[in-house]
Amino acid sequence: MSPAPRRILITTRLFDDAAARYLAEHDCVAVPSGLPADALDSDIPDAALSALLEGAVGWIVGQRAVTREILAAHPDLKVIARRGVGYDRVDIAGARALGRIVTIAAGANDPAVADHTLAMILAVLRRLKESAIAIAADDWRVVSGFDLTGKTVGLVGLGRIGKAVARRLHGFDTKVLVATRTPDPDFPFVEYVPLDDLIARSDVVSLHAPLGPETRHLIGAAALAAMKPHAVLVNTSRGGLVDDRALLAALEAGRLGGAGLDVFEAEADPALKPVAAALAARPDVVATAHASGSSGEALARGNLISAQCVVAALDGLAMPPGCLVAGG
Repeated sequence: MSPAPRRILITTRLFDDAAARYLAEHDCVAVPSGLPADALDSDIPDAALSALLEGAVGWIVGQRAVTREILAAHPDLKVIARRGVGYDRVDIAGARALGRIVTIAAGANDPAVADHTLAMILAVLRRLKESAIAIAADDWRVVSGFDLTGKTVGLVGLGRIGKAVARRLHGFDTKVLVATRTPDPDFPFVEYVPLDDLIARSDVVSLHAPLGPETRHLIGAAALAAMKPHAVLVNTSRGGLVDDRALLAALEAGRLGGAGLDVFEAEADPALKPVAAALAARPDVVATAHASGSSGEALARGNLISAQCVVAALDGLAMPPGCLVAGG
């Protein structure tokens, strides 16, 4: 009698058939969470999650916090694969101490986030939200925006997504400034500058940095005050990079031209939900709900990479492209 397939809990939304088939072909079975299609796994109560994890040796996770307590309560759980990038929702120290493997799906959503970033830049500059609001109120007067062509765009960070954004901006004949600790010689069309210089010179500031103690509130009241009048701020990275209260104050005072926000501090701090709501309601703010990496193509890539990460970890194989192991 052949052994039972290894149970892999899937708590991400929109886990597709191709990724499930890959698991099945490698002696694994995808166990769905039963969440509604529009629900995030961060909404799963602890008790329900504990029941779902019973007997699971792998877990493909989206937004749910992975704590040491959860891992300790489920000793059979060998690998946790985030369908996304960044380890900030996982207790990496706890996972290491308990001998668990944690992976991310690097590169799966890079094109999607870069496209979304450009969409936000263009939407804010061309005042598309304001125009749509006016037309919905039967006001058909022209809302005049601004060109992206010829503007100076500052990128804070030049990782995979920052590079993808830089390549797209190059096609708009923009001047691209970059603040990063690791300049890349393969990007000769950008100018590397200190962050203060970038903030002062840019018509658009776009954030592509990780969130940590050194970068929390990287864009606060002082940085916002130093930006050009009517400059645009775009954040498709992490909410904590921006002091949302300070950003709201700057917009209310008319010191900025607008903002494109895919992430908010309220994601980590529910007490800031009123601030996020006030920002999202403004006509000069284009807001999305941490959706920049959630194109159909990006989700499919992330699903498959996550499935490959799980199989490689369970079988002791070398990790395939895109599978990055925490601390590896």
